[in-house]
Amino acid sequence: MASLFSAVAHVGGSTLVSRLLGFARDFVIARVFGADAETDAFFVAFKVPNLMRRLFGEGAFALALVPVLAEYRRAGDTGALRRLIDDLAGTLAAVLLVVTAIGLVAAPGLVLLLAPGYVDEPEQRALTADLLRLTLPYIWFIGLAALAGGVLNTHHRFAVPAFTPVLLNLLLIGCALWLAPRLDAPITALAIAVLVGGMVQLGFQLPFLARLRCLPRPRLGFSSPGVRRIGRAMLPTLFGVSVAQLGLLIDTFLASFLTTGSISWLYYAERLTELPLGVLGVAFGTVILPRLTGAHLGRSSADFSATLDWALRWVLLLGLPASAGLIILAGPTMATLFWSERFGAHDVAMAAQGLAAYTLGLVAFMAIKVLAPGYFGRQEQGTPVRIAALALAVNLVLSLILMWPLAHVGLALGTALAAVVNAVLLLYGLWRADVYRPGPGWPRLLLQVGVATLLMCGGISVGVGSTADWLGMTTAGRALRLVGLIGLGLASYALVLALLGLRPRSLMAPAPSDDVEPRPAPGPPII
Repeated sequence: MASLFSAVAHVGGSTLVSRLLGFARDFVIARVFGADAETDAFFVAFKVPNLMRRLFGEGAFALALVPVLAEYRRAGDTGALRRLIDDLAGTLAAVLLVVTAIGLVAAPGLVLLLAPGYVDEPEQRALTADLLRLTLPYIWFIGLAALAGGVLNTHHRFAVPAFTPVLLNLLLIGCALWLAPRLDAPITALAIAVLVGGMVQLGFQLPFLARLRCLPRPRLGFSSPGVRRIGRAMLPTLFGVSVAQLGLLIDTFLASFLTTGSISWLYYAERLTELPLGVLGVAFGTVILPRLTGAHLGRSSADFSATLDWALRWVLLLGLPASAGLIILAGPTMATLFWSERFGAHDVAMAAQGLAAYTLGLVAFMAIKVLAPGYFGRQEQGTPVRIAALALAVNLVLSLILMWPLAHVGLALGTALAAVVNAVLLLYGLWRADVYRPGPGWPRLLLQVGVATLLMCGGISVGVGSTADWLGMTTAGRALRLVGLIGLGLASYALVLALLGLRPRSLMAPAPSDDVEPRPAPGPPII
């Protein structure tokens, strides 16, 4: 049980550092570039590689990869495991090379696909295509980096893959501050940072693979049984857990028809939603996947259900107050992080509205990260894919309906509501299949968390004031006031939970049955 908490702490802590640096990155981008046609062009160009980063780098790829790797590792044949890794590396590299090459040739068409509103703006379209050509090779590097991360996660070495995104954020900050002023087209510096970031993220993990004696010697392995199994699982798996990201692509697609700045407003809103989602949702989903796979291979349905139940309790406990707090502090947070001469009061207000709408689906986004491993840990792809297709259709319909009266806010709200549909259907599917049965104490926990969240919201609402008040303060004053309100909210939430009788021991991770988890392979410790 301690190992689960420790692993969540490692992954969540590294992701927290990455997300905080991500805020620093967005702070710098907003201050240097603002929210205009050039930043819209970069955010459109970054959508495809960023989607691949999230699919490959934040656990979706691992849902297809880790169960098969764990099976090979559990069999105890180290040679077979290494041969599989060699085959995977060569095959994945070849496939991604072809995909990247096609994308480079088809860049102008991809721009129109992602942002059809640019059809009558040739200069904007050309700039976006140029930026896209620079960022597309990132797909090749991040795919192989995700393979390296999957191997490390299978060996219960979670910290290195979780820390890797930090490197991309550092490069984006550095290029925005140092390289951009030296270029004729300053926004190009961000695209260069993405390209170099992919190289660094892959290279960083290779020494740790070598210490596990799992550094691949790439070779084509299309006929390998393990590669074929992972290949058959990968497409449905990626689609099944990528509905939220595809929804964000839909938002960009439709926002290109709205007023200039809409794409940037949604981008900044989405970035803030990613902090609790990445730190909590991705961390829990990443850590429980090997545990669920081990429980499934060990035929321990009780351990499987108990692990899901434990993670879902933490999603409620941490996700609900995070969602409520972000909604109340949307305006102050946007003002504190991004307000500047280039990112004005109107941009702050519009981005804050988008943030509040996205945040309505935060608990659902987090729950999806936990519920999806309940299917893919059993190598069950069909049900989550059907649910994903339905949720994506709901997203599109709601976005089309809501964007006209609510503009970019309607797009964010449609994505949030679709996530709720997705999470509810995933939960119902696990319950109906008798894979998950809620443990005792859920009604009491719901009451405790609900009351604590309401009282927390009441407390911080008193000190929020209007966004205009925040814009009239100094940067340091805004930061201190925001930190104070967040601290007040956390303290009041924890205090009320304690007064209502919630104790840490009731949220301890379940102890596994004997031989549920594969034993770590021998080798030196890895951070």
